[in-house]
Amino acid sequence: MNKDYAKNLSEDIIKILDSKKAHNIKLLHVTEQTVIADYFVLANGSSSTQIRALADEIEFKLGESGIPLTRREGYAASDWIVLDYDCVLVHIFSREARDTFNLEKLWADAEDVDISSLLI
Repeated sequence: MNKDYAKNLSEDIIKILDSKKAHNIKLLHVTEQTVIADYFVLANGSSSTQIRALADEIEFKLGESGIPLTRREGYAASDWIVLDYDCVLVHIFSREARDTFNLEKLWADAEDVDISSLLI
């Protein structure tokens, strides 16, 4: 996969999250820090129902475009769902789980990508 594919996929995911009222959306470019993905998309949901709905919407919309989900974790607990699209990992948290795990601090060396032009 090329760099443009991963960036474009990340941007599509951000637009989906924003359209469904996700909170505190961030994009981290982690290519230099890890081999597991090129980008991490981080977002909060306001309830376990919204967190599941956000994950479902991403999976549905990308599936319509022929982009398969590799793996999904945390769906049953719904305080932190991870969607794995190989080059992009999507982390959808409750506010409490995001504060607890603080991926932004853990991946502080990653580039924090400006996504303001993607948000409504």
